[in-house]
Amino acid sequence: MTETNPVGDAEVTWKRHIQQVAEQQWPAACLYVVATPIGNLADLSLRAWEALRRCDAIAAEDTRTSRTLLDAWGIATPLLAAHRHNEQQAAETIVARLAQGERIALVSDAGAPAVSDPGARIVRQVRAAGFRVVPLPGPSAVIAALMASGATSDEDPGFAFAGFLPSKTQARRKWLARWLNWPVPVVLFETPHRLRAALADLAELASPDRQLTIARELSKRFEEVATIRLAEVADWLAQDAHRSQGEFVLVLHADAPRASDDEGEGLAPEHERLMRALLAELSVRDAVRIGMAATGLPRDPLYAWALRQKP
Repeated sequence: MTETNPVGDAEVTWKRHIQQVAEQQWPAACLYVVATPIGNLADLSLRAWEALRRCDAIAAEDTRTSRTLLDAWGIATPLLAAHRHNEQQAAETIVARLAQGERIALVSDAGAPAVSDPGARIVRQVRAAGFRVVPLPGPSAVIAALMASGATSDEDPGFAFAGFLPSKTQARRKWLARWLNWPVPVVLFETPHRLRAALADLAELASPDRQLTIARELSKRFEEVATIRLAEVADWLAQDAHRSQGEFVLVLHADAPRASDDEGEGLAPEHERLMRALLAELSVRDAVRIGMAATGLPRDPLYAWALRQKP
């Protein structure tokens, strides 16, 4: 009976895959938009590794952050800065280098460039100049959070990505009120120092039974994913001081289906008249509380409508 050598077999497989990737088409005068790890450096794909090795330069959101990744993977390709403050200039430089037949890679600090990170202007200008753009998919905090949340399904796969919440309280509440009405799960980003305020606003604006998935430090050592009712969010945070640290993706699960059109984006005329009268004398919170009792409508559409009336 022949004994197998797992280490030797793995090396043979690894070399075969590297050779297959290297033999793929790598057109010149092309911008390669490369997704990079969101925390775990081992998540870089073989195709991304080959592209970053093969390109003449890598346009990076933060060259110091990207250098850590490149050093870990033994990549010596030169870096050039391409962040939101110099994106126009970087785009012009990249287009000029593509015109010379070079291959340029575009990366952000983590995840997919040109989505919630800088890079979209560069992509548009490269395409407008007639050069090819090749996306290399890979790690995504949005998709990772959805995978762990159970908020979507193959029967109902829709979701919305809203990005970072506004920093100002009033702007954040109006923004949340709009997204709360979407009939699909909504994915949000938030920073550690604004997390508690954002979660408090969510708990105030939405139904207490609405489900929220909090994904913290995805793909990193202290990764934590929890799905809880909004009414339980404050207690969950208070149980462990570390839970307010790190990078956060929030998945606001879709609300239960609404019973009538009156509960949609607008209100019936008689309900609007009542709410305007209440808002003239009361705070939004008190007006909504009385409006719920008087109309029988749920909290979310009344709160969303009331917030839209405020200057």
